[in-house]
Amino acid sequence: MLSKVLIANRGEIAVRIIRTCRELGIETVAVYSELDRNAMHVRLADEAYSLGGQTAAESYLNTNAVLDVVERSGADSVHPGYGFLSENADFAQACVDAGVAFVGPPPEAIAVMGDKVSARIAATKAGVSGVPGTNEPVASAKEIIDFGHDHGWPVAIKAAYGGGGRGMRVAQSAVEAAAALESVQREALAYFGRSEAYLERYLTWPRHIEMQVFADEHGNCIWLGERDCSVQRRHQKLTEESPAPDFPDKVRKAMGEASVKIAKSCNYVNAGTVEFLYQDGDFFFLEMNTRLQVEHPVTEMVTGLDLVEWQLRIADGEKLPLKQDEIVRRGHAFELRINAEDASGGAFRPTPGTINEFKRPDGFGVRVDAGYDDGDVVSQYYDNLIAKLIVWGPDRETARRRALRALTETHIDGVATTIPAHQAVLSHPDFIDAKHATTWVETKLDLGSIAPHVPTPTTAPVEGDHKVQREVEVEVNGRRFEVKLWVPESGHSIAARAEALLKKAHRRPGSSGAGGSTSAGTVTVPMQGTVLRLLVKEGDKVEVGQTICVLEAMKMENNINADIAGTVKDLKVSEGTSVGAGDPVCTIS
Repeated sequence: MLSKVLIANRGEIAVRIIRTCRELGIETVAVYSELDRNAMHVRLADEAYSLGGQTAAESYLNTNAVLDVVERSGADSVHPGYGFLSENADFAQACVDAGVAFVGPPPEAIAVMGDKVSARIAATKAGVSGVPGTNEPVASAKEIIDFGHDHGWPVAIKAAYGGGGRGMRVAQSAVEAAAALESVQREALAYFGRSEAYLERYLTWPRHIEMQVFADEHGNCIWLGERDCSVQRRHQKLTEESPAPDFPDKVRKAMGEASVKIAKSCNYVNAGTVEFLYQDGDFFFLEMNTRLQVEHPVTEMVTGLDLVEWQLRIADGEKLPLKQDEIVRRGHAFELRINAEDASGGAFRPTPGTINEFKRPDGFGVRVDAGYDDGDVVSQYYDNLIAKLIVWGPDRETARRRALRALTETHIDGVATTIPAHQAVLSHPDFIDAKHATTWVETKLDLGSIAPHVPTPTTAPVEGDHKVQREVEVEVNGRRFEVKLWVPESGHSIAARAEALLKKAHRRPGSSGAGGSTSAGTVTVPMQGTVLRLLVKEGDKVEVGQTICVLEAMKMENNINADIAGTVKDLKVSEGTSVGAGDPVCTIS
């Protein structure tokens, strides 16, 4: 069995992998950025090493830094989790070249399926049809317009090396083509290192259903069951469930068999997910994610299998522990992604900040996979997933009611979360009757009753001269250690910290788009982030709703819009400027 696994990731997935490794007697090595120095995954791992840097590019995407820790720590394997380097064929190959096991598919399979265009070609050769689209990267807005005229609008523009809902925009008409392509290419380059994009016909009311597959290096490949991931916003999943409701067994079996064909077509090994769009009784191949999925726990709940354990055993050369006819699925499971987002008005604005208190639910059939705890900071530089609430029941209705009960017991103070949105989803008749689709949240679900988030002040220790015991983190040659010291108690007073937080809390975000104003004509940002693009200059005339700048926060682009028409004055930001919630962008007079 593998003896020492380096987890090239952070957050709840790193914590998830650490726990399975501990149960199997495998040592774990965590890596961390400067901002994650005392993160939950760092605290739980057997060893931890600094990667340096703050942003993902400076740390978790820094291949050389990760490989250096692999060598220094003596790890015999690397688990990439999901996101970051998990679908990077060059990184997987570098691990193989370094003589360590990569807990995932072979680099060649990642290369084929990681490029969504070549994946479409591979699926077609395997006899599985995809959504009508292009098999070559798109280079201009004219190509999008021509495709729209031939296949109909809207058109989906997707990053060839994207995933997880990143790097995708929908052009409703020809006039939106150029801006959508530019946005996709910019986001794809920032998060995946490649800007290539391709086109697909955008189905108007489909369900997003994916199939979990597993393969070993001995030629065995099986499907474990499907997951319905149709509850989405910004093309990113919010709620997942298994099995898919109102989904015929005949179609389920056909989709499972098609997934196995696709996996075998590229000599796949380890865990993978084949994604489909399902509409009017037909399913179309969408893409294959060559990694563990965020929503894998719902499959674990209905099968009773630890998929991370399966991954580790297969990476160690073992055969699949079960055959296709030995897979048994029982009951129904939901996964609710609890993100640091303000869902008021359906905006889902990212809300980085400090978690003052995190109270988890309990009870039969309830599981929480979290990457944060009390006092931890949700950074603007990384994905905003705080935790996943997973519930199981003997049937869908029992599981739905259990999920609602568990949500009422979940309390997170300090940042806004998607909990109110989940309560609205689970209570809606469309969802109860399985009449929803991928665009349902943004077109049908009313989230207007959700109150905007107001930050809550934190407290701090009282100042004093006596000594107290402190746990302090130190680094020796890049490796993290925890030591206990008796030091004078110090810090800011409660009054000073509370006053500063209250001033920030009382900055009122505006009501339009993703931007707002604290007073007439003052455009402010509603969240911490970085100005990605500045679309105006001083003296420009703007209309109500016109985008002033694009703010990047938690791997999302957010348009900051004008509340009134007028002339731009007193511009306070430029591209690359870091801003906090309530900071002014400009005034409009």
